[in-house]
Amino acid sequence: MSSTKEKHSTATNMDGAGPSTIGPLSGYVILDLTRALAGPHAGMMMGDLGAKVIKIESVDVGDDTRGWGPPFVGPEENPQATYFLSCNRNKLSLSLNLKDQEHKAKLVELIKNSDVLMENFRAGVLDRLGFSVQVLHELNPRLVIMSITGFGHDGPEAHRSGYDQILQGEAGLMSITGSGPEDPQKVGVPIADLLSGMYGAYGVLAALLEREKTGLGQVVRTSLLASIIGVHAFQGTRATVAGQNPQAIGNHHPSIAPYGLYACKDSKIQISIGSQKLWQNFATTFNLPADDPRFVDNQSRVANRPALNLLIEQGFAQYNAEDLLRILDDAGIPSGKVRSIEEVYEWEQVKSQGLIVEVEHEVLGKINLPGPPLRFFDPATNKETTRTAHAAPPVLNSDADEIEQWLLSRKEGR
Repeated sequence: MSSTKEKHSTATNMDGAGPSTIGPLSGYVILDLTRALAGPHAGMMMGDLGAKVIKIESVDVGDDTRGWGPPFVGPEENPQATYFLSCNRNKLSLSLNLKDQEHKAKLVELIKNSDVLMENFRAGVLDRLGFSVQVLHELNPRLVIMSITGFGHDGPEAHRSGYDQILQGEAGLMSITGSGPEDPQKVGVPIADLLSGMYGAYGVLAALLEREKTGLGQVVRTSLLASIIGVHAFQGTRATVAGQNPQAIGNHHPSIAPYGLYACKDSKIQISIGSQKLWQNFATTFNLPADDPRFVDNQSRVANRPALNLLIEQGFAQYNAEDLLRILDDAGIPSGKVRSIEEVYEWEQVKSQGLIVEVEHEVLGKINLPGPPLRFFDPATNKETTRTAHAAPPVLNSDADEIEQWLLSRKEGR
């Protein structure tokens, strides 16, 4: 059985949104029915890897995030939400009313010609629209279906709506984030949304690999709840194995010392002393009592963290941040400053990694977006094969004609 990828790549040169698309997913077609952030982030990851991503949006209004702001940019009569711009590059936009029979027929054709369908409706919504998993696989047995919910697709609380900050609280993340137990804080980005999108994309890739063996698609499910618990890491095993109840302790690591944020003469810097060798080196550099019984090993240093932190900040007080970071770097001590977001995008290291991409937006003209985090290299030539030409997030329904022509070419090629 030939793959859907092969069919699409021979039927059209519209392998992805934007010019001369390359990437490991070039030729795959992703039908993105998601909205807000979790699902759109997953779809954008697929597009960054070269897939053609067709974003289905509600008629007239589009994705909710088109109205999320401020900030909005562009002309007053056609403002663009920067929130939408953050998670929808490398996509095509098509507006459909899924309660309209003609529009549903268009969706059926898209389903038949796609490799992946992504959705993040509440549990049961697609079934009520007439697109249950059974129906989807009758239309296209090779279709991989990715579904993201808030609390999971089953269980006693599956019916609940899931929003990022709610899940950051419900899944315990806020209880270990903040200055202390009485100061729960959310992460500064919608981390539950972003993680569930990443887990969803990861699951889709695994299902596409499995399809190479079976010839059949399957359903990939994740949730905002699962995504947060999936990154509990050592905080999770503190609870499940050690029987502890982790709590927030501010900007210091609960299991390693010294590791965290420290004041110096003019600002604050961060250090990470993750091994005994680093501790000896650090203590020698700053004349700290390395063999003091309170600090002789990591367990002792964690137990005596307040006293240790006081000594460190007394030593750091004579240095400004720039000089201190240079000394730490020369001594081989992992360290860094705390940059503002604006400073990050002015940093030459960020630019060198392709983490800022320039795109041409239909309304805004040339704009810079945060770039994709993956790079690819051909070991035979040692040349980079990363996609470098990216398409701007689309204006609502801007690709309807192009998608219509593509579907027509698919019908004629059958």
